[in-house]
Amino acid sequence: MSKLLESYAAGRWYTAPDEGTPLLSAVDGSEVARISATGLDLGEMVTYAREVGGPALAKLTFHERAAALKALALTLMAGKDEFYALSTSTGATKRDSGVDIDGGFGTLLSYASKARRELPNDTVYLDGAFEQLGKKGTFLGQHVYTSRRGVAVQINAFNFPVWGFLEKLAPAFIAGVPSIVKPASQSAYLTELVFRRIIESGLLPEGSVQLLSGSARGLLDHLGGQDSVAFTGSADTAATLRAHPNVVGEGVHFNAEADSLNASILGSDVEPGSEEFDLYVKQLVTEMTVKAGQKCTAIRRALVPSALMDDVIAAAQARLSRVVVGAPDAEGVTMGALASIEQRDEVLKSLRGLTKSAQIVVGDPDNFDVVGADKATGAFLPPILLRSDDKDATEPHDIEAFGPVSTVIGYDSTDEVIALAARGKGSLVASLVTRDSALARDIVLGLAPFHGRVLVLNRDDAKESTGHGSPLPVLVHGGPGRAGGGEELGGIRGILHHMQRTAVQATPDILTAVGNKWVTGSQRNDDGVHPFRKNLAQLRIGDTIVGGPRQVTLADIDHFAEFTGDTFYAHTDPEAAAANPLFGGIVAHGYLVVSLAAGLFVEPNPGPVLANFGVDNLRFLTPVKADDSLTVTLTAKLITPRSSADYGEVRWDAVVVNQDGDPVATYDVLTLVAKGEDA
Repeated sequence: MSKLLESYAAGRWYTAPDEGTPLLSAVDGSEVARISATGLDLGEMVTYAREVGGPALAKLTFHERAAALKALALTLMAGKDEFYALSTSTGATKRDSGVDIDGGFGTLLSYASKARRELPNDTVYLDGAFEQLGKKGTFLGQHVYTSRRGVAVQINAFNFPVWGFLEKLAPAFIAGVPSIVKPASQSAYLTELVFRRIIESGLLPEGSVQLLSGSARGLLDHLGGQDSVAFTGSADTAATLRAHPNVVGEGVHFNAEADSLNASILGSDVEPGSEEFDLYVKQLVTEMTVKAGQKCTAIRRALVPSALMDDVIAAAQARLSRVVVGAPDAEGVTMGALASIEQRDEVLKSLRGLTKSAQIVVGDPDNFDVVGADKATGAFLPPILLRSDDKDATEPHDIEAFGPVSTVIGYDSTDEVIALAARGKGSLVASLVTRDSALARDIVLGLAPFHGRVLVLNRDDAKESTGHGSPLPVLVHGGPGRAGGGEELGGIRGILHHMQRTAVQATPDILTAVGNKWVTGSQRNDDGVHPFRKNLAQLRIGDTIVGGPRQVTLADIDHFAEFTGDTFYAHTDPEAAAANPLFGGIVAHGYLVVSLAAGLFVEPNPGPVLANFGVDNLRFLTPVKADDSLTVTLTAKLITPRSSADYGEVRWDAVVVNQDGDPVATYDVLTLVAKGEDA
């Protein structure tokens, strides 16, 4: 008997007492492993996540969690050869395994990098600027994101046993929420191997990740309003889970990614033989054959101008004729097996439905060659392309054959192709191949309400494009309607899915304390020591320096205009400037004001401040005229140590006022400041 997969629950590996269900190789039908969760205490897993994993993650800042993810990704990448070797049993070629395995590790690295760059080195995230709720500025509002005190349950599909769980794990982990990973049984042996290496690494806090190998029946019974479920799979299963009493009545957060009849559109401006035509056909064939077409983002409907249907089919046939089906590790094989015999049979069943209104024009499911394996025992199918000439047919827009199957459908107008794409009732992705910008606008805006992502492809972006079927960590992955109505990934958005947004109403001082970011109106600290003489360990939020006044003369304005070449009439032509209703005379350059302000607060000697690396949110509010006097107040607003460097970032609030106290400029100054011993 083969190995019985284990679950990792409540800090230990758990082996079920029964023999489990056999998991068979997609290539030859041999037994790869067995799976069972019999006797596993699912309630204990949920409790352990909440009481052990959650508190452990809560002690870490966003940056510390990101550092752990980065270290984990690098560790897993160093040992990926064993994952590739086992991946062949799922039917995956080396190219397929790269999409799944390297794609998963790359997602961890992407989230780690995104979190370090865009999130504070803290456990709370501020959503936007504060809102002034009273006239005097003593009563403010601020939206804050904090980690939910629950568990993120991840129910994954069979087609991506590595990427599928890592793309859900990464944002939840950064958000400070522990995860329970439930892989689809068919390919769970690969998930279990990767997960075992995660636990062995010791890089993630105990309780922050757990693995459920086997049935999840009853798991949702233990969830409540602080918990979430992220599901990838069929629409029927998603509907069943969505109707669970705890989802309906207890407020369990539910996100689904379900069936999707994705479309790829060939623009009406494209001619046979052009680069765009070749790009379209190449992309279609790629999406039919990568992972044997078992991708939720694969192209199921190829929408092409009616006059070009024959050309597209002929070009696709030429490419598909070069596809070699067989054992993933056999020489020359370019497309492997489907995940299981059962999955192959499901595709054949769907194919029978599609042929009610379409005809097979490329590929024969009953007559094809297999290299290095026996198609009687392996889950093999050839790439199959259909043609539908019936504009009223429903099957191509209703039936998804989750394998190497796509249907070519003709259209005769822009409005018609948009309507055809929308008949999929909501999809994860659509693509459009065109160089016509006006056409692209019309189609993109027509597609957008029905799709989570739209790719516009042509010769100008082809070399850098990641393709129709590649969800990216920094962009949202999901879609409306039939596609599940959910949303995953999306960079920081994916992290915030796991956090609670709360509106806090309070005084400026309280909001400063809650968010660790200085808020206008809260206390400033001027202790007589120039803030630029303080290292990161000594500096405190609210530390302030006031510089000025400094009179701006007409000679200053003339010199700045001559020196910089900025001779805009408002700075150089008294008569024209006087006619300008906004100025009424010569005014100083905005950047002259900023430059003079810097001279009022900069401490010139070498010290902890290493560099100025930018200015954010610059606004010029009141024109500065000759002989006006400027005073600047600079306040430490946000302090962010960098974990991987001996310095950190400091954001300073800068306000420049004139002699009447009117603000003339506001902005944030960004500096790099050396750490002290305790920073």
